[in-house]
Amino acid sequence: MRMLFRFCALLFFLLVVLMSLTYFIWYKPAFKVQKGTSVFSKNLTVNFDNKVNVKLQMKASEIKNFIKKNKFNSTYCFMIDMSAASGKQRFFVYNLKKDSIEMAGLVTHGSGSVTANKELYFSNVPGSNCTSLGKYKIGVPYHGRFGLAYKLHGLETTNNKAFERFVVLHAHSCVPVSEVYPLPICPSLGCPTVAPEFLVKLQEYISASRNPVLLNIYK
Repeated sequence: MRMLFRFCALLFFLLVVLMSLTYFIWYKPAFKVQKGTSVFSKNLTVNFDNKVNVKLQMKASEIKNFIKKNKFNSTYCFMIDMSAASGKQRFFVYNLKKDSIEMAGLVTHGSGSVTANKELYFSNVPGSNCTSLGKYKIGVPYHGRFGLAYKLHGLETTNNKAFERFVVLHAHSCVPVSEVYPLPICPSLGCPTVAPEFLVKLQEYISASRNPVLLNIYK
């Protein structure tokens, strides 16, 4: 009986050690917020797959006239490609003059957009917790439950209830600084949520602009 008890105790101890190692080797590094902002440096040369650059250039060309006509910042805009996996960089600070990416980071999609077949579902319905596609005007900053955040004003029928839905641009510590793909990142309630370090860099662009900055979410 005593030997059986010792064996069970040893087995339990080994199980606890194995679970701890699994946590620190697999889960913990994937979601560790890395300090240091070199990945977000301005004028950073970012090497993405050519398809990413081509798609960005195409989407940017589609909104340039809208930006000029509606007096948005004509030097840069923010672009989010929801066709990319959440564990990959899909939030881009795009230089409209140079047709190039200045910075890139991770961004969440809404928990209501997650489907069984992994294809994202988009909605403008209040309470849906979905991401809404379309062009947004980045509005005034404020400090809420997640710290610094920016009001978002949807400019199309696909997202014109964003303000009513309290969809805002904000940060959360659950969003990593670096890519974690093939792992996903945490979802939001429909807000484009980024890493705190990344929002600090976005704040520099928004604060330095005399005209509002356009955010375009597409797939």
